[in-house]
Amino acid sequence: MNLFVLSILCVFLQVSCLNPSSHWTLLPNILVLEVDGSQAQQPLSCMESPEELVKRGNQSQDIFWKKNGVEEAQRGNLYVVQLEESLGGGNYTCHSKDGSLLNYTVVLIQEDQTEMSKILVKSDKEDYLNCSAHNYNGEFRCSWTWHRSRVGKVAFIKARWVSDDIIQCSVDTSDRRWMCSSGHSNFSCSVDSSGHGISCLEQQHCPYAEETQNIHITVYVRTEHFLVEHYSKHFLLSEIVKPDKVRIGKVNTTVIEWGYPSSWSSPFSYFPLTFQITQLRNGCKRCDNPCADSKHSKTSIVHSTDICQLQVRRKVKAVCVRAKDALCNSQWSDWSHVRLKNRKNKRQQNKK
Repeated sequence: MNLFVLSILCVFLQVSCLNPSSHWTLLPNILVLEVDGSQAQQPLSCMESPEELVKRGNQSQDIFWKKNGVEEAQRGNLYVVQLEESLGGGNYTCHSKDGSLLNYTVVLIQEDQTEMSKILVKSDKEDYLNCSAHNYNGEFRCSWTWHRSRVGKVAFIKARWVSDDIIQCSVDTSDRRWMCSSGHSNFSCSVDSSGHGISCLEQQHCPYAEETQNIHITVYVRTEHFLVEHYSKHFLLSEIVKPDKVRIGKVNTTVIEWGYPSSWSSPFSYFPLTFQITQLRNGCKRCDNPCADSKHSKTSIVHSTDICQLQVRRKVKAVCVRAKDALCNSQWSDWSHVRLKNRKNKRQQNKK
């Protein structure tokens, strides 16, 4: 028995000298190993503690292991994962002699953070996560773009206020709905069905209170080859708010009318919008969005907390309207537009 215990200790001492630089548990049964490209080893235990293992003696040799469903040569409660560069990740399962599943560990590999990110690519704004909010109700969405050869899925989400020191995050059985809670915050996030973004809500957020701290969002993504990376962003809602499209319509052939997006926070007197109006002489009949035409006859700015009307100038073929928060330097909404057709013909008919 002493010889058996000594052999177990020797194995632990051997692999401890070659462990990766750091490792931690991302979720129950999900282990992240940080590697720097050199060879290393990481021991996995099936079920028993060292004391129980000693009691069982050689019976532990009845345990066999599989990696991604393929049986491995190693036997026993202890399995040593061989790491080289970014290789070694996988779903490691241990089984009893009759083949019953005893336990499993998903090993994810995180390469040295000094290396260039490989799973997501930067947007035009040079960000990996692009976040926006339609209003101040505590809801926001963050999206990303997968690298064309490394499309993966979300492995972990952490959403919190910057001041939160202790926070717990969990996921439901669908792996799509996350909850992150602390003493004074409660974030719920869901992964889009497309896998290209997440939508979050801070359920205790008060839209009328002054923002004094940033929201900090961290998303871990992984590939089918068990490579994992994390991306973070922090922001105030006022920095990412982007109103939905303005509701715009025609009163008659010469007057248009627009109002606040239905999704915008109310009352409008407390959350006012600034509107930009562009009148286009060229209606751009063949394009879906005439607002992309830079040849406009007039651009104006309107500040209003109610429905607005505008007398359209002669020879104008289309009118575009967009909005942004009047009290902060936020994003403009996408353009809304209305086309004014056959105005010349109608004027001629009225003269007759």
